[in-house]
Amino acid sequence: MITIAFGAATTAAETVEGVDLSAKRAIVTGASSGIGVETARALAKAGADVTLAVRDTAAGEKVAADIVASTGNARVQVALMDLSVRDSIDAFAASWRGRLDILVDNAGIMATPERRTAEGWEMQFATNHLGHFVLTTRLHDALAAAGRARVVVVSSVGHVNGDIIWDDINFERHPYDEWKAYSQSKTANILFAVEAARRWADDGIMVNALNPGRIWSTGLSRHMTVPPASFEPESSDGVTVKDIPQGAATSTLLAASPLVEGVTGQYFEDCQPAVPHTPGLRRGFAAYAVDPAAAARLWQVSLDMIG
Repeated sequence: MITIAFGAATTAAETVEGVDLSAKRAIVTGASSGIGVETARALAKAGADVTLAVRDTAAGEKVAADIVASTGNARVQVALMDLSVRDSIDAFAASWRGRLDILVDNAGIMATPERRTAEGWEMQFATNHLGHFVLTTRLHDALAAAGRARVVVVSSVGHVNGDIIWDDINFERHPYDEWKAYSQSKTANILFAVEAARRWADDGIMVNALNPGRIWSTGLSRHMTVPPASFEPESSDGVTVKDIPQGAATSTLLAASPLVEGVTGQYFEDCQPAVPHTPGLRRGFAAYAVDPAAAARLWQVSLDMIG
């Protein structure tokens, strides 16, 4: 069991205090808003060369300028990538040159109205899982070339609300439900980390997933008009609301801290390895989200979907 002296109140900057990333190259998806910004900022503050992979490059350039100004690290770039558009992902991956030490699969959408990609894929599953699946597998060789590379997959406690709907992932036969679609995409994030960790162990690539925590003040919740009861500062399930720097802490820990060197195929929350989910609590991992057989099944399903 690893010992980590961080918790729910830890900030992203605190997880990498004293860590030198000046020789590292990193990509953070969705780094034009929310916890992606603070994850990128913490990595840049520690000296990493950071690429912000974003849909809105104008917003990304503003964020990059702010990160450069606040960290003094000029090695912050912006690149266009839309995780719901296969050609965009392919173009980004094809343009990458050299090794990749850190990949933070951070971008995501939540509880959106029913939308589909050009391929007909349900948008939340396509963006949150399939897009990152394509990106990460396309960048495998760059990660392997780095030696001891890390992949960080941002999931959510929302995965405990439901397993993958294996017989109808794209809601072609079931009525669309925005929360079922979200939960299955977040379950997929964890299963992807489990299987990638297994497949890529011999390449020295560490892959972990995480729950960033309960954070109201990000664009992820833009389809919700008011905070639900579970977003009260102190709720009955014992979880407190985090600010954005605190929400980015677990991502940054897994991306860069020596405290988790060698850890792979795990699910973290509040900067700690998570425990099995207990009904009634908004914590922990569902058994179906870490099932090796389901993880292998999802990998094949994902390959079949993307062709």
